[in-house]
Amino acid sequence: MASMTTFDHEPRTCSADSQRSDPGHDKPVVVFDGVCRLCNAWVRFLLRYDRQARFLLCPAQSRAGQRLLTRFDQPTDHYESVLLVRDDRVWLRSDAVLEILRGLPAPWRWLSGLRVIPRAVRDAGYNLIARHRYRLFGRYQRCMVPDASDRWRFVDDGV
Repeated sequence: MASMTTFDHEPRTCSADSQRSDPGHDKPVVVFDGVCRLCNAWVRFLLRYDRQARFLLCPAQSRAGQRLLTRFDQPTDHYESVLLVRDDRVWLRSDAVLEILRGLPAPWRWLSGLRVIPRAVRDAGYNLIARHRYRLFGRYQRCMVPDASDRWRFVDDGV
């Protein structure tokens, strides 16, 4: 994949001959580690504050999550980053978090201004936490099961 400049917040792109990652819907998809307690806290945060349901959610361990990881050349057996997938584009690490925050209402969207911090610095902090997240926050034995009222926000394995 093409490298990105430090202040550029443009996503990585997928080859033009591949299919869209989100057939049947036009909402961005947040791919997350479904057994990570920190990642699940992030998902609960999104369920609470993304009141307009701008984002769909997808555990990396699901079939749909595995397809998205494969499609964007990400590891499928260990998860190094949250992904934000929109059309044929993907955001990783701190870029993904900031792009998601940008889509939330104020005051959360204001945090996307942290993009002025060079990506190398942001991602170094992201990678440090990601590498130690199980030790710091713990992990579940299996992926979370969303409440019935939130289930529609999760990408179905049939997608």
